[in-house]
Amino acid sequence: MSDMLKLTAGQTNYQENRMMKFDKMALTALAMGALFVTLSGCQQQEGPAEQAGKKLDQTTEKVGEQVEKAGESIQDAAKGDKE
Repeated sequence: MSDMLKLTAGQTNYQENRMMKFDKMALTALAMGALFVTLSGCQQQEGPAEQAGKKLDQTTEKVGEQVEKAGESIQDAAKGDKE
């Protein structure tokens, strides 16, 4: 009979440990989620250097597209001369 009580007490202890681990994991996940939400809402305003950099990127992209179109026009013109 005492073996049965020990087994039941051991199972209860095991279940309590599992619940404590689950509680810790749930609390950790909740804290990480709250931290993520808090930090994602704290975006800083762009400074003048970042704004200038974005404008430079946009201008560079537009120039690249125009150069590509010019290259295609030159290739099309060269194909026309061969025909």
